Amino acid sequence: MRGVRRSARGESSRKAARELDRFVTANEVFHLTRARSELCHRTRGASSARRRRPFSTFELVSARESGRAGGAGFSLADRACVGRRHIPKKGPWAVDEMDSEAYVSQFSADGSLLVAGFRGSRIRVYDADRGWKVHKDISCRSLQWTVSDIALSPNQQFLAYASLSPVVHIVNVQSSGKESHANVNEIHEGLDFTADEHEDEDFGIFSVKFSKDGKEVVIGNSERSIYVYDLAANKVSVRIHAHMDDVNAVTFADESGNVLYSGSDDSLCKVWDRRCLVGGKPAGILTGHLDGITFIDSRDDGRYFISNCKDQRIKLWDIRKMSSVVRAYPVKIVDWDYRWMSFPSEAHHFKHPDDQSLATYRGHSVLQTLIRCYFSPMHSTGQRYIYTGSSDSSLHIYDMMTGKTVERLSWHGSIIRDCSWHPCYPTLVTSSWDGYLARWEASGDNDE
Repeated sequence: MRGVRRSARGESSRKAARELDRFVTANEVFHLTRARSELCHRTRGASSARRRRPFSTFELVSARESGRAGGAGFSLADRACVGRRHIPKKGPWAVDEMDSEAYVSQFSADGSLLVAGFRGSRIRVYDADRGWKVHKDISCRSLQWTVSDIALSPNQQFLAYASLSPVVHIVNVQSSGKESHANVNEIHEGLDFTADEHEDEDFGIFSVKFSKDGKEVVIGNSERSIYVYDLAANKVSVRIHAHMDDVNAVTFADESGNVLYSGSDDSLCKVWDRRCLVGGKPAGILTGHLDGITFIDSRDDGRYFISNCKDQRIKLWDIRKMSSVVRAYPVKIVDWDYRWMSFPSEAHHFKHPDDQSLATYRGHSVLQTLIRCYFSPMHSTGQRYIYTGSSDSSLHIYDMMTGKTVERLSWHGSIIRDCSWHPCYPTLVTSSWDGYLARWEASGDNDE
């Protein structure tokens, strides 16, 4: 009988593991992604009525040039379908090498600039259209430990940078001089986020973002709050006591600026509608993570976003599934601290009792620092992929629809904390604690 029970228990655990690993795709967002990243019906029908193998890029271009594609050229979905086949995996080539850890990197909206922040007091802006030459070399002001986050304004004129202090500084990256030393040869205007009653308390900023119109800046901080700063009025316009622990990630949901997403060390994602902030309560709460959330990226449609977490998972969310209250709390992962310990092996099989996420992506690791994840660009991939840095010194690219790893880029000698995919071209930049900014391309000689 003992043997029977043991066998049954083993079968039950194997069944649970299979259930845990099953990737469900029956949801609206997957159909939208397929429509945006696969050939449109007109192109498929014009090229060939009967075939099962994928169309090659040559065949598609030939059909267009010969007029067999209906004379309308490539649709946006056709372009994305061709573009997503060319994942930037060749290389890498070094953009820059510093003697301190690279913490953050970000392409501008048009891809002409790349901004990178390093531990210490250095930020560099590179001209991606002119051989990756340094466009602006910024020596920061009043930093605590490192540049924790950076944000470019939509018009690409101003850069906001934050650290583990209560002030966000603004610098003009389009001014004439190449060197920008804070308040020596250029003014780095400070936006003070402290209230009078908090002047003596520790206050660190983990996340900073511009609104889509460039008129506001939002931050998440160690005070467990979300603050919105009105740049025209030069003051904090909104203060929300948002979570029960550090707010590591905050972003605007879409171009309207009315809705915010936040993620915290309390394991919760929350949705905030500024048009109806009653009693500081969120519009909704999304549960499913087992530990602290390190980053959030919006799909920019006001509906879907992804979050990275210390539970070694990325989750995809639909805000229409949110609840007004927390209905169940996760299994507690005891006796571990992600800053200096390995993730407990048994915790990989833990599951939240009220997981509201649409999908879960696994394979990367989140240790020691707040590692970031993103949707791939709309223009060149139809947002078909999710990509993330990792503490295993690799960059992981997942197919959003299948959950499978499509590429793992390995070269760095330390943690990849941040990464940025060019909005139009098959170019991807990784920033690592080994001090390198590395550039990956879809083609080219692999020799550095």
